[in-house]
Amino acid sequence: MYRIFVVEDDAVIAGMLCRELNAWGFEARAAQDFSDVVGEFRAFAPHLVLMDVSLPFHNGYFRCAEIRRESRVPVIFVSSRSDDMDVIMAVNMGGDDYITKPVSTDVLVAKVQAMLRRSYDYETPPPQPRLRGAVLDAAASCLMRGGERIPLTKNELGILLALLEKPGQVVSRESIMLRLWESDEFVDDNTLTVNVNRLRKTLSAAGMEDCIVTHKGQGYSIDA
Repeated sequence: MYRIFVVEDDAVIAGMLCRELNAWGFEARAAQDFSDVVGEFRAFAPHLVLMDVSLPFHNGYFRCAEIRRESRVPVIFVSSRSDDMDVIMAVNMGGDDYITKPVSTDVLVAKVQAMLRRSYDYETPPPQPRLRGAVLDAAASCLMRGGERIPLTKNELGILLALLEKPGQVVSRESIMLRLWESDEFVDDNTLTVNVNRLRKTLSAAGMEDCIVTHKGQGYSIDA
């Protein structure tokens, strides 16, 4: 798992960046002590740094230069400052890329992945399935939405994966049962209905009502 160190003094932005990066399978951590950024950098040993320019104590250029004295880890500046001189300073102090705020999280993730590909033997993972703003983390068997973790049972996860693999398409009851129990011969047909209804309740409790559509005599589809 690649570690991303987020050096951003706006707690809201730092939290948003960490949540998005974690949802993509990275281990992201935000700086806490801005008087000792390099000390936290050493302790975390990240594979990549996201660095703001305007920081307490010393600016991002200074911190990047400190990191460069001991590491060649990629540094991407993410700042609201957009003057040419800021970009030149970032490059001169050892920065590898410069992104201007506000930035789309999708663009940011793409930049991070591209930098990791250039710097390490990194393959871009497939995008995680999404449902109305929530990200499905199959490995952790949960949905992540706005920092909230929505746990899923094994069967809820299996049903959701089967539906999200074919968004808007009808998935037959038989194929879902085969996926869950590796057979549709000895499973009571009502068992699938019960599990689908449990998933509906889980999604509704998280504010995602009416995601699953029943197609009588055929199966189910999902309105993602």
